[in-house]
Amino acid sequence: MRLKDRVCIITGGGRGLGRNMALAFAREGAQIVVSGTTESAINSTAAEIRASGSRAIAIVCDVSDEDAVGGMVAATIREFGKIDVLVNNAGIIGPTAAVTEVKREEWDHTIAVNLTGAFLCAKAVLPHMAERRSGKIINISSVAGHKGYPLRSPYSVSKWGMIGLSQTLAAEWGRYNIQVNTISPGPVRSDRMDEVIRRRAEQSNRLIEEVAREYLGKLALDRFVEPDHIAAAAVFLASSESDSITGEVIQVSSGYGLT
Repeated sequence: MRLKDRVCIITGGGRGLGRNMALAFAREGAQIVVSGTTESAINSTAAEIRASGSRAIAIVCDVSDEDAVGGMVAATIREFGKIDVLVNNAGIIGPTAAVTEVKREEWDHTIAVNLTGAFLCAKAVLPHMAERRSGKIINISSVAGHKGYPLRSPYSVSKWGMIGLSQTLAAEWGRYNIQVNTISPGPVRSDRMDEVIRRRAEQSNRLIEEVAREYLGKLALDRFVEPDHIAAAAVFLASSESDSITGEVIQVSSGYGLT
C-alpha cells in the first residue's frame, strides 16, 4: 500500500492511461479524484474504484478552463481535506496534418488542453502543497516531446512544453518539498494509438498495417508499451520511494528510437 491515504487528482482519468493510473493508485491505497470531460467515463472509473473498497469521486472538468480547474481543486479539498498528488494526464491527439494545413483553432485547442491545462492545474494545487510542505506532480508527456514529429506539430510542441514546465516547477517549488517529474510514454497499446495510426495512414495514403509496422520498427523491444507499465511508473513517482527525484523524465517507451 505505497500510496495509503494519499489524495490524488488524475486528470483525463476516465479512459486510457488515466483510467489505468487511477485504478493502480487505488490498489496502492490512494483516494482518487477522477477528472475528465466525459461524465459517464469518469463516473465509471470512480465507481470501479469504490467497488474495490477505496474512496473516489468524479469531477467533470475541462482543464483548459481556469475557473473549472479552481472548482475541481476546491471540491477535492472539501471532500478529502488535502491534495498529495496531481497527475496531469488530460490530453488530446490534435490534428494529423502538415504545419501549413493545421488550422489555428486546432493548434490553439491542442496547446490549451495538453499544456495550458497542466499549467493551470499545477498553479491551482501548488499553494496548497506548499502550505503543507509536501506534494508531487506528475506530468504525462510523450516521446514526441523529445524529437520532431512530422504531421503532429501541435501535439509534439505541447509535449515538449510539458517537459519544460516540469523542470521549471521542480526548480521553483523544490524548497517546499514538492517533487515534479515527467513520464514520457512511447507508443502505447491502446484505442488512442490505433486512432493515431489510422489517421497517419489516411493522411499519407498508406495501409494501416504499414504504418503500424513503421512504429514497431522504432521500438527496441518490438512491442507497444503496455498501459499498466505507465501506471507502475506513475505509482513509483507518487510514492515516498521517489522523494529525492525531481525535475526528471522517465521514458517508458519500449526503447523508442534505439533501433
